[in-house]
Amino acid sequence: MAKKDYQAKVGNEKKIAKAIAKNQPVSTKFATELCREMRGKTLSSVEERLERIRDGKEFLPLRQYNKRVPHRKGDSSSGVKSGRFPRNLCSVVLKLLESVKANADFKGLDSENLLIVHCFASHGFARGGMQSKGKISGKRRYNKSTHIEVIVTEAK
Repeated sequence: MAKKDYQAKVGNEKKIAKAIAKNQPVSTKFATELCREMRGKTLSSVEERLERIRDGKEFLPLRQYNKRVPHRKGDSSSGVKSGRFPRNLCSVVLKLLESVKANADFKGLDSENLLIVHCFASHGFARGGMQSKGKISGKRRYNKSTHIEVIVTEAK
């Protein structure tokens, strides 16, 4: 089923900017954890943190989806020491944040002073294909995808 609308209705449409990335080939579990980390923070601080995660200098803390995930060196992040380094997800979300920043500029909002008020990730379309297996039959394999949406407003 196609994603048509945003998950949340936030305040005055003139004072917010939105962006959505549909059917991105990233992990829904990691995207959910990242959205939880992004909510309530400024756009510039989130961009810096995503670049550190992408470079492997900081880990994305996994609170909910943390089965068989090793602990990391150093101090805990968000009260958790287990985490991963989802580089592909960071690249996709950085592009999404650039898009929402451009939308905020277009609406006349101050793009240096933006606060993330809503961030949500959900399952996208599952693309199916056949894995060749032997001479007779194949095996059906699915490539999962994720929808990620972000809504920002000017911080006070």
